[in-house]
Amino acid sequence: MEEAQKYVWEGAIPLQIHLHESEVTTLPTPPSALILAPRIGYLPLLVPQIKPHFSNALPPGSPDTVWFDYNGLPLKWYIPTGVLFDLLCAEPERPWNLTVHFRGYPSNILVPCEGEDSVKWSFINSLKEAAYIINGNCKNVMNMSQPDQVELWRSVLNGNLEAYVRISSKLRLGTVGDEYTDGGGQGQVKTGRVPVRLYVWSVSEDFDDLEDAPQIDSWDKISYINRPVEIHGEEGNYFTLQDAVKSILPEYFPNKSSTNEESSRDEDENEQTVPSEEGEKYLSENVESCYPTHNVEIKLVRIQGIEPKMEIPFSWVVKNLTNPEHYLHICVCLKVPQVL
Repeated sequence: MEEAQKYVWEGAIPLQIHLHESEVTTLPTPPSALILAPRIGYLPLLVPQIKPHFSNALPPGSPDTVWFDYNGLPLKWYIPTGVLFDLLCAEPERPWNLTVHFRGYPSNILVPCEGEDSVKWSFINSLKEAAYIINGNCKNVMNMSQPDQVELWRSVLNGNLEAYVRISSKLRLGTVGDEYTDGGGQGQVKTGRVPVRLYVWSVSEDFDDLEDAPQIDSWDKISYINRPVEIHGEEGNYFTLQDAVKSILPEYFPNKSSTNEESSRDEDENEQTVPSEEGEKYLSENVESCYPTHNVEIKLVRIQGIEPKMEIPFSWVVKNLTNPEHYLHICVCLKVPQVL
């Protein structure tokens, strides 16, 4: 078990959660709730801790689906909490001040969420997608026994890395550099395709300090790209994080061979065939760039709260910083020239 993997699983974000003023029915206003939220977790999973804290101040009647916002921006519940924090807080804010709502679910912005069940199935669907990208099929995930599926989800829910490794190893979703023998003890299986979710935030104005970075106030400002990275053989020894990011963004960094661009397009088309029941409606927000493709600068790359050097081997990043559903989530801030 890698030391870095332990840090990822133990990672948490201190949250200070306020009840929206329109829902406060008592005086004095209830104090905010202080919660340590796991990075690999999801905001709806915190509701059992939060709801009792505010229950006496809520309006009468059955509550709507619970949702959260940051500075007025509704937070997408199916994105891991750590990824939301890395993306929306260029200068990390501790504690992270969020507002909780028990009414007025913004269904025009957020897909429906029925609590833990929705989060669980979103996770399982993402796992199926990742398996399809890595192995070309998702049979191992589809054929998981019910007890194994329950234990896998519980391991994520409880942050139990040992239990997770024990169960997930049966899926044989090897990352770059991992080797497995087949059922008969013959052969080795290495993946050359890495499931990546890239969140691209483009800015036109330059900034030197992260505290001067413009705030994200709309999801329209985020390009969501769900595209695998392919690594061939010995290339993995010197294929860097920068190579990976640029290979996912041919729209911004076109100085690749036409073969690589075609390969990237093929991968994107193949990825769309992943047979996930509900995942597509959550995770199909791919946005192609309409920005000019010259003079683009990578201002910030953040993975699991870390801002790694771009020269780091991509294989190390994948092996150590991947989320439990076997996706690598990368937040990227690009400076792009303004269209005149």
